[in-house]
Amino acid sequence: MVSNEGIGRLAVLAVGAAVFAAIGVALFVIYPDTLVDLAGVLVALAVIVLGVRIAGSIADSLFPGYDVAEVAVEGPITRDGGGGRFPSGPRATPADDIVEQIDRADEDDSVDALLLKLNTPGGEVVPSDDIKLAAERFDGPTVAYATDVCASGGYWIASGCDELWARDGSIVGSIGVIGSRVNASDLADKVGLSYERFAAGKFKDAGTPLKEMDDSERAYLQGLIDDYYETFVERVSEGRDLEPEFVRETEARIYLGEQAHEMGLVDELGTRRELEDELADRLERDEIAVEEFEPERPLMARVGGGARSLAYAFGAGVASVVGDREFRLRF
Repeated sequence: MVSNEGIGRLAVLAVGAAVFAAIGVALFVIYPDTLVDLAGVLVALAVIVLGVRIAGSIADSLFPGYDVAEVAVEGPITRDGGGGRFPSGPRATPADDIVEQIDRADEDDSVDALLLKLNTPGGEVVPSDDIKLAAERFDGPTVAYATDVCASGGYWIASGCDELWARDGSIVGSIGVIGSRVNASDLADKVGLSYERFAAGKFKDAGTPLKEMDDSERAYLQGLIDDYYETFVERVSEGRDLEPEFVRETEARIYLGEQAHEMGLVDELGTRRELEDELADRLERDEIAVEEFEPERPLMARVGGGARSLAYAFGAGVASVVGDREFRLRF
């Protein structure tokens, strides 16, 4: 049976095609006697094609044909999809684009629910939190769906949704923070390099790879990591309704979906089809129509943000450079 929306869309397309066909024939075939008939027909056909496209756009706006928005978070989470010195792992998605897509879905009157597809090992701290906050702002049911990996910053984002679904074999967890640096001081000595400090502030160059760290610098950087970790535990505990001590006891481990479900880190296990069926029941309709929301920024603006980071870390996330130093902090 054809739905009312389907009939409406067909009607708009038919009317639009007829109107633009009439305009094309009138302007380029009948009225101007000096036009060559063949050229007139060709131009008329071009006008018809243009008209159909315009009518299709109008039909899409009047009868969207979808009621659930899907936004995908895939690859390392960064602010702009770039920022690294080296080529990155696959398909890093800028956090600002994700936030824009979620907000646009929230403003779309046709969207009744948000499906947030997660396949990410995590990444930068604040961009991950921005996506989580956008999901919390969405006015309607929000469901996070883990495909392959939902770890670290990805799990932080999922904690901002009403519930989290995963597959039996999904990798879930890694609720922790890591900092790292390359200690190149011995190598520098061997090749005759030395580090000469010009800085204001005791810890301004903490983590610089060309010098050994002292105990106070180590304590300072570890303190930053500990603060981020406590914030992570707090956000996950609140969003997932878990005890903070339980979250700490996971010790940043990763779990397969089935075990994560048994532990309460995941709400439901199921396929994408099963998730859509369940969401249709909750929205009290026979089926749902999912629309993939994508960034509105031009393609070159999306891919021209610079080289992406090399550290597509398994279950841990992508390095976030603290300031301009070589100490790296990541989820």
